[in-house]
Amino acid sequence: MKKAISFVNTAALSLMLAAPAYAQNIGVGKPAEAKITDIGRLVQTGISAAIIISGILVFVFLVWGGIEWLTSGGDKTKTENAKNRITAALVGLAIIASSWALVRIIAYFFGVEGGLESGISIPKPY
Repeated sequence: MKKAISFVNTAALSLMLAAPAYAQNIGVGKPAEAKITDIGRLVQTGISAAIIISGILVFVFLVWGGIEWLTSGGDKTKTENAKNRITAALVGLAIIASSWALVRIIAYFFGVEGGLESGISIPKPY
């Protein structure tokens, strides 16, 4: 009986959470077009994504090291491992900050507008 109730609950939940699928004109018969029109924008987006992902990873490693330290219970090896993890996260943060600064300096010297702060770069009219 428990299996039947579980199955009915799962089925009902699946039907409630199902998103409707609408038919769209996707150009049947046409080849898919994937063009890279602006290589600079592609590089800028890639660098921005890498910096954001690495920043999130630094936060995760800091929290992980903190939890390890709190749960070490006074054990020297566990405390040392937690200290090493936190130190590595802070060194990673310094590397991220310096790479961001280096990208900004390179963008300044090459005259690239926008940079990592703005999601939309507006072309100049001249």
